[in-house]
Amino acid sequence: MAVYRQIHISFWQDPDVLDYTPEEKYFYLYLMTNSKTSQCGIYELPKKIAELETGYNRETVDKLLKRFTEYNKIIYEEETKEIMLLNWLKHNPVNGPKIIACVKKELNGVKSLSLRKQFEGVCIQYRYPIDTLWQPHREEEEEEEEKEEEERIKIPYFEIIEYLNLKTGKNFSPKTEATVKYINGRFSEGRTLEDFKKVIDVKCSEWLGKKDRDGKRLDVYLRPNTLFSPTNFENYLNQCVNQKQPSMEPVRLTMVESDYLNQ
Repeated sequence: MAVYRQIHISFWQDPDVLDYTPEEKYFYLYLMTNSKTSQCGIYELPKKIAELETGYNRETVDKLLKRFTEYNKIIYEEETKEIMLLNWLKHNPVNGPKIIACVKKELNGVKSLSLRKQFEGVCIQYRYPIDTLWQPHREEEEEEEEKEEEERIKIPYFEIIEYLNLKTGKNFSPKTEATVKYINGRFSEGRTLEDFKKVIDVKCSEWLGKKDRDGKRLDVYLRPNTLFSPTNFENYLNQCVNQKQPSMEPVRLTMVESDYLNQ
């Protein structure tokens, strides 16, 4: 059965197209009408095929793909050799049971997860009645969520907060959104459980049971959002390190040492 791709006559009056060079117009028409195109606007296009069908060499194909990416007309995935025409759904609406069924079938064959998500966003933008959470897509999302959950499990939220509660006599939760965010942030910077304990130790030593000049209790600041915020954590951790440094008090030199340094 023959397959046809229609180009609306307004294509030639499009402000962007009017600014294209003849080479760009030809290549853009090729991207919209070649034998690999699909109903969903995402299809596999190896550069070798584009070379053979357009007559351009690899350098020119690369140049044009890059140019249309910069024009925000396409996304090209080097790894899967797939291309997405970003305006395709604007001019080829997804409506009717047959078209929706066809698009779903095509989407199941799309290898790039990022292109699938991009497609989903366009469907939401144009309010097309299509459930884009098809099974293969959902399975990959679930795998990513499982990996993220595994990473979260590796971070000792409970041990950190339990140590803080033990030192301060408070009852902070290790599941609070802000607390988890601060702890995640510090671990992403390469900090360790021992670093957290050092910060807790030094500030407890400094603030626990103490008051400021106005009589306000300093131990109110012994809380996750104060101790574990980016700037504070860095400063407090360096404060911990500095406390372990040798004393910088002046040293009395012997007469022999003094004479040696003055030589």
